[in-house]
Amino acid sequence: MAAIKTKIELQYGDKSISQEDLVERAKAAYEADYGVKGAKNLELYVKPEENKAYYVVNNKMTGSIDL
Repeated sequence: MAAIKTKIELQYGDKSISQEDLVERAKAAYEADYGVKGAKNLELYVKPEENKAYYVVNNKMTGSIDL
């Protein structure tokens, strides 16, 4: 079965952010915070009410980015 192409765009209030932008911003943050390149696993938890996205890298390193 062929993989399905997806697009996720978070829209809330007057803001909009794409899945790709969230991933790139989280990647830049954890690389800056931890000096990690080429993570094996990235989990993102988006909380618009806090204007934050929280990340977990390689099941152990955590942080957040502003939306």
